[in-house]
Amino acid sequence: MRTRLRHLSALSLVAALLAATALLAGPASPAYAHNVLRKATPAQDAELTKAPAKVTLDFLQKLNPSFTTITLSDADKQPVATSEPEVDGTKGTVTIDSTLANGVYTVAYRVVSLDGHPVQGSYTFTVADPTATAEPSPTPSPEASQPAESPSPTAEQTSAAPASPAASGSSGGAGTIALLAGAVVLAALVIGAVVVLLRRRQSGGSAAG
Repeated sequence: MRTRLRHLSALSLVAALLAATALLAGPASPAYAHNVLRKATPAQDAELTKAPAKVTLDFLQKLNPSFTTITLSDADKQPVATSEPEVDGTKGTVTIDSTLANGVYTVAYRVVSLDGHPVQGSYTFTVADPTATAEPSPTPSPEASQPAESPSPTAEQTSAAPASPAASGSSGGAGTIALLAGAVVLAALVIGAVVVLLRRRQSGGSAAG
C-alpha cells in the first residue's frame, strides 16, 4: 500500500513539473516566432553630421518583399521621397531621393513574421550638418522695386487731346465777327431799299402836281 502511494506521488510530481515547464515555455514560443528589428542604419536616436543617402533595417527573420514597407517623414510629418524597399534576406533598404536638410526624421516600418503576424514600429534620428546653410530668402529685383514709368503719349493720343482754351476762344471770336459783318451788310441793303422807295414816291408826287 505504501509503495503504491509513493508511486502515485512520484507521478504527480512529474506531472506538476511538466505542467510548469509548459507554462513557462508557452509564452516564449509565439514571441520567438515574431520578427524583430535587430539593427538600423541610421540608428535610433542617432545625431548625424552628414545627411544619409539610405535607410537600412536588419530584422531577425527573412523579409517578404511583398509585405515589407519602410517610410521616412520629416519633423512636420510630411513624407520624404524614397525608393521602394529593396529586400535582401533579412535586410530592407530604401534610397532617399534628395539630400536631407537639418532636422528630425522618423523611420516607420511594417513587415510580416513567419507565422503571418504583422510587426510594425518606428524610431527617429536627427540630421545636424554643421556645413549646411539655410536657403537664402529671395530678394526683390531692382526693376521690381522701382515704379514703372508712365508711357509717353503717342501721336494719336496727342491729336485726340482737346484744344486749349486759347484756341477755342480764337475760333469763337472769328465766328462773332463774321456774324456782325453780315448784319451790317443786311442793314445797309435794307436802308438802301428804303431810300430808293422813298425817292420813287417823291418822284411820282411831283409828276402828278
